[in-house]
Amino acid sequence: MKTIRLSLAVLFSITLLLTSCTDTNDGTYIAPISIAEKIHGNWAAISVKQTDEIAKTAGQTPTDLGLSRQFNFTSFNVLFNNDDKNNPTSYSITGDAPALIPTSGYWNMPNLFINTDVTPNEIYLYADQAKTIKTATLTLASVPGLLDVFEFKLTRRTNGVAFVSYTYRLCKVN
Repeated sequence: MKTIRLSLAVLFSITLLLTSCTDTNDGTYIAPISIAEKIHGNWAAISVKQTDEIAKTAGQTPTDLGLSRQFNFTSFNVLFNNDDKNNPTSYSITGDAPALIPTSGYWNMPNLFINTDVTPNEIYLYADQAKTIKTATLTLASVPGLLDVFEFKLTRRTNGVAFVSYTYRLCKVN
């Protein structure tokens, strides 16, 4: 009986040693998906609305004005380009909508992932490839996820005070 127990203990120890020496293959490293990677591509306007930001700051209910069917905003398309490492590069806007945003240039984001302090992410638009001449800041209202839809907001300011904003709701163009 003792020899059977001793034999089983030795077999168990050998099995434990042999299995602990194997290297588990966890797969290869894959970089996390960035917001820039989700935004990359061609987007068409679903809707555009204008908001009176002065009313908001005065504690009044802001007046929203739907611009989607006015001023030909239905023709608004924006193409966000990325390099081979999914870093933002250039953008271009086409269509007959009023040019509230510069129609071409370069883009970048101060943070390519969701902000941990719950503040909205931003897209910076630049006139030059070196990204030194900022032309606009777009605030992300929503990020593409399960649906290929996202929103950004362009806010106009005078002396640091917001007076009007434009919220673009976009869908991916295949």
